[in-house]
Amino acid sequence: AIPRAAKVHLSVYDILGREVAVLVNEAMQPGQYEYEFDARELSSGIYFYRLEAGSFKQVRKMLLAR
Repeated sequence: AIPRAAKVHLSVYDILGREVAVLVNEAMQPGQYEYEFDARELSSGIYFYRLEAGSFKQVRKMLLAR
């Protein structure tokens, strides 16, 4: 959830640190959001997503399995 209005950037990176997708890059109002990620063009493996909202920054790992 986004507690206050902020510029939000949500992107996905491969294991080598290359950005493979940008899901969000815009100013957003407070609230809870959900996004679906179309990964048809990506291989199975480990990816990371990075969320930035104002001064908040977080990186998490995810596994894409086919």
